[in-house]
Amino acid sequence: MSGQRRTFWIGAGFCVSLCLLLCFSICFTATFAAGQAQSKPQSGAQTKPQSKASAGPVEYASGAGEALHPKWPAAAVRGAHAMVVSDEALASEAGVEILKKGGNAVDAAVAVGFALAVVEPEAGNIGGGGFMLVRPRDGRAKFIDYREEAPKHATRDMYIGKDGNIIPGASTLGYRSIGVPGTVAGLALAAKTYGKLTLAEDMAPAIRLAKDGYVVNARLAASLRYSEGRLGKFSESDKIFLRNGNFYSAGETFRQPLLAATLELIAKNGPEEFYRGKIAKDLAAQMARHGGLISMADLASYRAKIRQPLSGTYEARGSRWTIITSPPPSSGGVAILEALNILKPYQLTSWNDAQSVHLVVEAMRRVFADRATYLGDSDFTHVPIDGLLNPRYAAERRATIDPTKASSSAQIGAGNPVPFDQVRGVSGFPAIQKLNTEEAEAILANETEHTHTTHFSVVDAEGNAVSNTYTLNDSFGSAVTSTDGFLLNDEMDDFTSEPGKPNMFGLLQSESNAIAPEHRPLSSMVPTIVLRNGKLSFVTGSPGGPRIISATLLSVLNWAWLGMGAQQDINAPRFHQQWMPDVVLLEPAFPEKVAQQLEERGYQLAARRAWIGEIEAIGIDPKTGERLGAPDPRREGVARGY
Repeated sequence: MSGQRRTFWIGAGFCVSLCLLLCFSICFTATFAAGQAQSKPQSGAQTKPQSKASAGPVEYASGAGEALHPKWPAAAVRGAHAMVVSDEALASEAGVEILKKGGNAVDAAVAVGFALAVVEPEAGNIGGGGFMLVRPRDGRAKFIDYREEAPKHATRDMYIGKDGNIIPGASTLGYRSIGVPGTVAGLALAAKTYGKLTLAEDMAPAIRLAKDGYVVNARLAASLRYSEGRLGKFSESDKIFLRNGNFYSAGETFRQPLLAATLELIAKNGPEEFYRGKIAKDLAAQMARHGGLISMADLASYRAKIRQPLSGTYEARGSRWTIITSPPPSSGGVAILEALNILKPYQLTSWNDAQSVHLVVEAMRRVFADRATYLGDSDFTHVPIDGLLNPRYAAERRATIDPTKASSSAQIGAGNPVPFDQVRGVSGFPAIQKLNTEEAEAILANETEHTHTTHFSVVDAEGNAVSNTYTLNDSFGSAVTSTDGFLLNDEMDDFTSEPGKPNMFGLLQSESNAIAPEHRPLSSMVPTIVLRNGKLSFVTGSPGGPRIISATLLSVLNWAWLGMGAQQDINAPRFHQQWMPDVVLLEPAFPEKVAQQLEERGYQLAARRAWIGEIEAIGIDPKTGERLGAPDPRREGVARGY
């Protein structure tokens, strides 16, 4: 695909019995038994808007809150003017409230982002970071990078023990796992640059929800209990979210006065309050008391960045499709466009066709191998984007695909995009040490226990569109809550703690993503917008660790290549391959006949099936222009429009 420029997974739950679920929970707690010391101040909440309508008991598969048995909507929610789709009803309603007050899609997205920090504490946040893709109605799309940064005192080998091995849990739990948060800077920058209302107006729904409280739903109650082993290690988290062992039940009201006060300060004084004011001083002091690395200097120097999105254009079903997506430090945009380039000559028919699935799986295998080797923070490392997205490089990668048989990840590694890259003389990249069988099995069994991110999409009446994915990384992040009432990320795990060794998602990465001061870790988050013949057509994105890439890619293929309706797209069964471990993960609803045919082709299928991502999408009806809200029932997503 010529002319491409830098115009720039959470996992899923296992479909298992309650007995196995209990087993996983016990194992999860034990994994972090060696956690860190705690302090003891502040208090939290007690026993107003219901965060989800309850219609009978629902079972959840993990701390990330995936439903074991989703209720699949028959059709998308239609809105003649505007639409907001997120994981939580209250957040989606906050977005609609702001739209009806005269705000645009960006104002609504900012409102949703702050509201999710209150009503979805597992992932919604002000102590994490993420990416926002904005496409105004004039078509000049921009990408806001508010990814977390490594503190200035972070070092390359900070998670390596004296024995030369990675210290278990060091990058995923407690104060030293926390990167400098970017969410407040990012949302404030979006509001200032692209919004119509003030930041305080956009934040009003979130402040109200934190101050007045909201009714705990079954999903949040289950998620809090599930994460007791981690949250209970830190006094503020224990007090606010676990009530010192008096767990919240569905139907109780959860008030967060500390968080409300923090949000009010930000609304009054802007992001300066978070990065240089009282909130910053409180956070830096707490870090110093507990051996964390974040200082006032780290907070004061943090900046959200506006970047050019990546884009690619393709022909399918008689239309020209433009995919606008995420640049580094997201790895997802490069991966999706590279995969689409590899798939370009093929005729995909459906996921009931083993050949179509085979071709997409093989494209996934190759782009994840390239991801492991070449992707990193492009502000500090040359990322050969032009080479990776060159059509001649795609042809080279395509030529290694057997048309009928599975490849082996032991034999298929990263390609060599350097000859196709515009920057000449770039040194070679070291080979990645592949996982042995035992490591691969352990990673796959473990990874769904440790993921949480959240995605939301907004389209307003004027045609402005926002796709936003942000995260604390793990469910409830580092499990540390600041003395000002907000949870903090464990995003340092997304760096390469040791090149060639897997992170908590099982992703192998290279020196390009090594820990270094002020670097931003590589991410799979990939907010994406699709145009049809130059007009807004589809807004998509997902949580899910590395499965984000697969879920988002499949949503684009479903909509543009296969011609699915918006909700049909979201309901369709998904599959995932990430190079290492060399297995294909299938969803519980994936067709059995096709699964058997994949095994006959030589694929090793994951022993347990699991949900892959949670796409919260909006389609545009090409005939009526109506906004088609397509929430993902895997995590009980909610669409609200008018």
